[in-house]
Amino acid sequence: MNEPFLQIRGIRKEYGPVVAVHDVTLDVRRGEFLTFLGPSGSGKSTTLYILAGFDNPTKGDITLEGKTLLATPSHKRNIGMVFQRYTLFPHLTVGENIAFPLKVRRKSKAEVDTKVKEMLRLVRLEGFEDRKPAQMSGGQQQRVALARALAYDPPVLLMDEPLSALDKKLREEIQHEIRRIHQQTEVTILYVTHDQEEALRLSDRIAVFSKGVIDQIGTGPELYANPKTRFVAEFIGDSDFISCDLLSSSDGQATISLGGGAVFNSIPVHGKGAAGTKAALMLRPERIRLSRAQAGASLAATVSDITFLGNNIHVSTETAKGEALAVRLPFGHEAITGLSRGDTVHLDFDPGAAHVFC
Repeated sequence: MNEPFLQIRGIRKEYGPVVAVHDVTLDVRRGEFLTFLGPSGSGKSTTLYILAGFDNPTKGDITLEGKTLLATPSHKRNIGMVFQRYTLFPHLTVGENIAFPLKVRRKSKAEVDTKVKEMLRLVRLEGFEDRKPAQMSGGQQQRVALARALAYDPPVLLMDEPLSALDKKLREEIQHEIRRIHQQTEVTILYVTHDQEEALRLSDRIAVFSKGVIDQIGTGPELYANPKTRFVAEFIGDSDFISCDLLSSSDGQATISLGGGAVFNSIPVHGKGAAGTKAALMLRPERIRLSRAQAGASLAATVSDITFLGNNIHVSTETAKGEALAVRLPFGHEAITGLSRGDTVHLDFDPGAAHVFC
């Protein structure tokens, strides 16, 4: 059986009494785009810096193709790195910036010239080789930083919040370029971001960090449809949480009551809760059905606001308990016609698309 390309085993990092990373373990496949996603202070960047060799773990190991990296200093790990700040040499031209890591590795002039041209084509900056970084936009500078990091064909490319300084339109443009370059080069990428949309747009898999540990790892659709913890459910996509009474729970399925006779069966449940206790029901706004008349088990709510968002309508509602529920309906949905603030509506959902957290 072949070993994973990159292995992280039990990484822990302590700063005095503070544990920044606790027992992070994962396997990365060759050519994979894996994103570390989480809020500030969750341990994602610390893990990346340990991979890069900028920091040493308190315990644990990292292996690349079966060989440990921990004894190898950062400048000899042959790992590419792209930061939030482009870290380009301002006194060098674009071509000279891209050539720099090749010259450090004592490549011949012919090899350097050929590789610089190849990298400029890759990031679509042909003809920019004689410009200085100050003469380029932020997005162009980030492309140069990416070209420089890939110039020496590293087996792994690490990217730490590389687009957070860019505006939304430019960020989306560079996301598209990064995805294209990854598909073209098939380099293994580990990418750090706090932006869930960016992670979903770019990644093969996402590792969701929380308080120094990985809460869950999976593809975007897996994390969205089957969150294993409340934190993942809240962090990936939009979600509503309301209280419910846990009537029974077995084999990973729960029966709950929302009051007023609204009982729902066969809802995936996470955590151990005893019958008769309170739990939290998680619903995705786009998976909630809204109707004007009651039909079967449903939850009555009052419309508190209606917001037009282009291709969809956001309906804010409030239950009799005073809990907020957001509903997202496609533009033109029949339930929207004539709907006003203060109207009573009835909400229901597919139990398989909901989750209960105890």
